[in-house]
Parts: sequence; structure tokens; C-alpha cells
Amino acid sequence: MTSSSPSPTGVDALIIDYNGVLGRQPTPAMWRRLADLAEWPSGHIDSFQDAFWAPREAYDAGEVSDLAYWAKVLGHHPGPRWLHTLRAADTAMWVHTDDRVLDILHRARATGLPTVLLSNAPHALSDTLDSTDWRRTLMTEALYSARLGLCKPNPAAYAHALAATSIADPRRVLFIDDREDNCQAAAELGLRTLHYTGQPARLQEQLLPTAHL
Repeated sequence: MTSSSPSPTGVDALIIDYNGVLGRQPTPAMWRRLADLAEWPSGHIDSFQDAFWAPREAYDAGEVSDLAYWAKVLGHHPGPRWLHTLRAADTAMWVHTDDRVLDILHRARATGLPTVLLSNAPHALSDTLDSTDWRRTLMTEALYSARLGLCKPNPAAYAHALAATSIADPRRVLFIDDREDNCQAAAELGLRTLHYTGQPARLQEQLLPTAHL
């Protein structure tokens, strides 16, 4: 890897999470719709979410198939048509982006900043995100857990992303994620970090300190 010349911000490359930063969190209505499609007992969204998340890391890491994942959630195997419906509705919950964040990233990218997406995402969502305009125009590369075979905060995930930036010094690479444990793991490897909590101004301060929202 080669190091670029120092930038005015001290950031020569960006590694950014998707969900909770670029991507908006699903609304309660989206969760209710997915629970209904899963034929979950009405009014028991909490238990549905518990069932949804319990096997999710293995699914995100590509360790289990769509069928195996939904069988674990439901407690039984769905038929092919039902599986297709569940997978499509699940994917659709995660594709809504924050225009404020996209605007900042477009301006940062216009300065030539290498930007790598590093997301814990299953295959279906990875393929969908790769087909978007923002993915093609904003991202130097996109790395997804299902394709890597591992999830953040595994240190190897950050190593892949750092290599994709072509920046030798991790101290000149900013990692942004909405999860504190992911940021902590990145910091332990020497990366600069921003724990994103839904405030675009903090992102802008790091990438475009002289600009105004």
C-alpha cells in the first residue's frame, strides 16, 4: 500500500458503515409488515425482533443460507414462495438512505477522497446495495460481511477495508460506524474513528471542516 499526501483534514481515506450511517433504520411500520409476512402473532413485535436478530450474525457472515436463516427465525422451513417474500421484505427494510449523509459524502468524494463501504450485510442486501447509483458513484469499493465470510468487529474485516483504501497509515483513515463496539475495534487497529449517532454535522466536521450544512 502507498500513502497519499496529507490532506487539510488529516483524513486521506474513509471507511464507512452502511446501516445507521448511510442507511436509515427500519421504521416500526416496516417491522410490523415483516412480522405480518412471517405470520408472527399480532402485537408481539419484540419477540419477532428477538427471533430475527438471534441468528443474524451467522446470516450476515454468509454462514447460513436464506432458507436456513428464516427457518431459525420462524422455527420451521418456509416454502419457496414464502421465502422469496420474506427475503424481499427484509432487504427492502434496509435500502432507505439519509440524503444529508449522502450530500456530505458526495462533496467529500469530489475532493478525491477514497471511500470504502464496510457493512455487515447478507448476500441479498449486498447485491441490492451494489446496484444503487450512490454505491457506484461514491464508493471506491464496497465490502460486505457475507462476501468476506466475517463480520465487524472481527479485526480481519478492517484489514480488508484498510487494504482497499490503499493508505498505508491507519491513522490517516477515518472509520465511521453507528456501533461503539465496531469503532472500538477499529481504534485498536490504529484507525481514526467517529461513533455516528445520527448527527450529520459531526460527519461534516471530520470531512468538510470549512463547509456549512
